[in-house]
Amino acid sequence: MSFPTTTQPNVLAQRMEGPSPAVAVAKDLARRGVMIAPASIVLGAVFWGTDGALSVALGLGIVVVNFLLAAAMLGYAARISLALMAGAALFGFLIRLGLITIAVLLVRNEPWVELVPLGISLIISHLGLLFWEMRFVSASLAFPGLKPPPNERRIIQEPEMNPVEQQEQL
Repeated sequence: MSFPTTTQPNVLAQRMEGPSPAVAVAKDLARRGVMIAPASIVLGAVFWGTDGALSVALGLGIVVVNFLLAAAMLGYAARISLALMAGAALFGFLIRLGLITIAVLLVRNEPWVELVPLGISLIISHLGLLFWEMRFVSASLAFPGLKPPPNERRIIQEPEMNPVEQQEQL
């Protein structure tokens, strides 16, 4: 009977080093959320008055906090283990969904809350920011997280030739 002398490393027990791509994406999402906030709040004010503007602002705030909290949970868990990161992704979604529900239930009877613009801003800004961010997320190992600007991407992708290779091409 022989026993293995070497052990295979458990992939799920490994952890991620370096900056979290999820945090970079969430910060970019938050920046875009701040960019659309003035126009969204004005739309809420036009259709529902001051209460609508306040409700839209609350909805946008909830969405931005939700994205930042998701990234913080994933980034923190990834530094411990990839299995914990997977758990944070699954159960974190349920926890954050519960927090959004609690936040809405806590303010629903306040006199300054209009539920229709609050609900519209929650749904539209979640989906809109995610679809908008899809244009800027890189799905490659070379650029985890956000895509670099085109001029930086070209510099990184094209390594410099050594002088011998340049002479051979001429």
